[in-house]
Amino acid sequence: MEIKPGQTVGIDLGTTYSSIAQLNPEGIPVAIPNADGKTITPSVVILGEDKKIIVGPSFERMAIENPRNIVEAIKRQMGNKDFAIIHNNQRFTPELISAMILKKLKQDAEKVIGEIANAVITVPYYFNDVRRKATQDAGQIANLNVIDIINEPTAATLAYAWQKGQLGRPDAFKGEKTIMVYDLGGGTFDVTVVRYNATNFRVLATDGDVMLGGLDWSRRIVDFLAEQFHKKFGEDPREDPETLMQITQECEQAKRDLSERAQVTINLYYKGKNLTTAITRGDFERLTSDLLQRTRDTTELVMAQAGIAPGELDELVLVGGSTHMPVVETMLREVTGKTPSRDVSPEEAVSQGAAIHAAILEARATGGVSRMGQAVLNRLRAVTATDVNSHSLGIKITDPNNRSRKINHIMIPKNTTIPFEVSQKFVTNTPNQQRIHVSVLEGDALDPDACTTIGDFRIMGLPPNLPAGSPVEVTYQYDKNGRIHARARELTSNLEAQTEIVRSSGLTDENVSAFEVLANEYSVE
Repeated sequence: MEIKPGQTVGIDLGTTYSSIAQLNPEGIPVAIPNADGKTITPSVVILGEDKKIIVGPSFERMAIENPRNIVEAIKRQMGNKDFAIIHNNQRFTPELISAMILKKLKQDAEKVIGEIANAVITVPYYFNDVRRKATQDAGQIANLNVIDIINEPTAATLAYAWQKGQLGRPDAFKGEKTIMVYDLGGGTFDVTVVRYNATNFRVLATDGDVMLGGLDWSRRIVDFLAEQFHKKFGEDPREDPETLMQITQECEQAKRDLSERAQVTINLYYKGKNLTTAITRGDFERLTSDLLQRTRDTTELVMAQAGIAPGELDELVLVGGSTHMPVVETMLREVTGKTPSRDVSPEEAVSQGAAIHAAILEARATGGVSRMGQAVLNRLRAVTATDVNSHSLGIKITDPNNRSRKINHIMIPKNTTIPFEVSQKFVTNTPNQQRIHVSVLEGDALDPDACTTIGDFRIMGLPPNLPAGSPVEVTYQYDKNGRIHARARELTSNLEAQTEIVRSSGLTDENVSAFEVLANEYSVE
């Protein structure tokens, strides 16, 4: 990892809002305001004319724009090689669109702190390797030296423990805490249990859903209103893109208002017809009860995996703007026996934690951060972290109970503490086999097609007349940086092959370089 000259920051690249932060000379993580003076920027992109991009437009600006030029929630498409938006004959991939958001954050922050070179970018814990690679590529396209990708709940834990004056302070904090981070953002959901003392924090268990977030709660209101309108007038306002965008914005605001008020009224106007509907908080909670139940099921699962019973948590930390919904707090009190803490900013905690992590890496790599005092540097150097893998790693093998099909055999289960290495023995399938093909799978499903193939390699030139059932040893390793390595050895001939999974899925190096040049041709406002 190379730290380049320039400022080092942490970035929360969110589904609905993004934020950028830096550790100040006093050791306080501070969110850096954008050009509008706000510390969060909507993750919305307008693809304009004459190579102009608008990031984080107001509702008023969006209202006068062609909805086909507006891109929202691009984070949900990260790693999807089949997704792209064609605008003015240019193909915009999720990486390129995300890079425009990062470019906006970078250029606004540089007006406050000077030239930014290095960044730690956060991702949901449940992002797989392909999605993480896509996020890293977006950073490079935005001319950032991405020195690490850190999980969002890990970042939030850092922000919480650091701002409590506990992390990096063995002189002041002698105990140990077990906390849960419940992170319900605009588009993704994570829940993680972490145990930490003054010098180390380690993840005990984690789970989540990259397709569940506040957007889904808002869409339930949209669908409810549209169905009421259709029932009364026989027309579906969702069929018109401009009307759908307007309704969605109003329903998003209604959702926020229902966190503060018992009832809201929404007016829906379409094709000369008008519908006024009152929605109570109770109505809203009934419409979305299954969504909340999904987060409850995950929370209970993670507590069980971490070996934590209700009442045993020291703290329950809420992260993500969607945690403002009162029903979330009520549910969590029931599940954990703990009143949730709002000691960190739900919207800024992740970027602040990323900024702390970035400062830790900078202090280790350079021996010091020139703008920091010695006491802050000592705290940074004192902190270590132990992580777990969020997805199981498996190998495609012939099912021993049904030789006509292939299955995913788990080598490293999810929530295994990393670094970790495991070796297992398998056997060849046929007599006189000439090669051995190892497919490295990411996922928990038994069916290999339901998993992600993140790498493969072959042992070639096996000795002649090798009998079926000859032993093969396969070794998987997660190193301390979260890189995946795999090797296999045919034990009769001692032939070996190996690979390091270098996140090669998605864009190639040439693609990234080309997009980097292209991004520089666009002006971002």
